Amino acid sequence: MNMNNGTSSGLDRLVQHIAYVKQIRSEDVPVLFPQAPKIAPGLKLFALHAADGTPIMLTDSREAAIANAWSNELQAVSVH
Repeated sequence: MNMNNGTSSGLDRLVQHIAYVKQIRSEDVPVLFPQAPKIAPGLKLFALHAADGTPIMLTDSREAAIANAWSNELQAVSVH
């Protein structure tokens, strides 16, 4: 039974305010952030993504990614 009446559910609204932080390698940057400048290989970086997987920002610290999420009124969660 489909209970969706065309309006956003509470879960949908909640997901709009969630972002996740994921540790990545600098070798993965061109795929996730094609507009980013070339980065030396072998670096540990952190990407902030919207709940739907859309990349938001790239940084060299987990703390900076979380701070960016908070400044954009997003609740950050970590992905391992």
